[in-house]
Amino acid sequence: MMSSPRNLVVMATHRIILFYGFTPIADPFAVKLWQRELAQRWNLTGRIIVAPTGINATLGGTVEALKRYVKSTKEYPGLGKIDVKWSAGTGDDFPRLSVKQRPELVAFGAPDEVSVTTDGVVGGGKHLAPQEVNDLVATRGEDVVFFDGRNAFEAQTGRFRGAIVPDAATTHDFITELESGKYDDLKGKAVVTYCTGGVRCEILSVLMKNRGFGEVYQIDGGIVRYGEAFGSTGLWEGSLYVFDGRGSLEFDAGSTSLGACELCAATTDRFLNCADAACTTQRLACEDCVPGQAFSDRCPACSTAREAWLPRTEKTSV
Repeated sequence: MMSSPRNLVVMATHRIILFYGFTPIADPFAVKLWQRELAQRWNLTGRIIVAPTGINATLGGTVEALKRYVKSTKEYPGLGKIDVKWSAGTGDDFPRLSVKQRPELVAFGAPDEVSVTTDGVVGGGKHLAPQEVNDLVATRGEDVVFFDGRNAFEAQTGRFRGAIVPDAATTHDFITELESGKYDDLKGKAVVTYCTGGVRCEILSVLMKNRGFGEVYQIDGGIVRYGEAFGSTGLWEGSLYVFDGRGSLEFDAGSTSLGACELCAATTDRFLNCADAACTTQRLACEDCVPGQAFSDRCPACSTAREAWLPRTEKTSV
């Protein structure tokens, strides 16, 4: 007889899982309903995105509940070999469960450029295991360039050594960046794209190849798998920004954030929200300078953009 989620609460160990899978989904709405029911059945929280090209999820829950969810999800055609990344959780890492249907798995604004089969994305960059990344750099030296596939602010606290960080506030900005001519000198180099878990680079590498970048790679499992393999002893420097209650990850005791408090310049990986509830800008601040959960002043971006603003309800200080 199958155990109910209620029986899994006592002495439960909580974890967070991160995964994606590219495969044709004929009826994204039906899959969205199935995923919502599955996640709710096991009391999971976090985010699931379903698109015609696949699924992308970050979820928190008990180990047993997450294992049952993953087992069921892998039964869908094309998702049997998804790489599920596990990390420590608290049971309170996400405020709720969100399951959404979107036209793109990642919103680059180019749904017509991405084709998938049950084997994954067609025409993307070559996958490299973490050791193969190091081997490529050791062999080719300065001919290898790391290209950050995340939002630019994420790179403030951690990035690959010598990486190029595009001026991208969101993924929508990448096509404009790639077509600006700023990176045309990279078209003759070995470009290693990287992002948190790999999903953004699956698409970014296609977009780059479509625009004349001849030798494009992506890291199997993204920064997460590379950090697990090498910690602070490899080519990754700093901490990893994550979109949940943890805020950031450090891969070992030797890891130190590259981020600096914008008020006192102390080392920190602590991103806080702007005082304007309508603003999505995140800024770095240490706990000594801003002990609250958000700044009490507005950031330059939103104060320049508009005069009216919506104060956050939470108590802030600076």
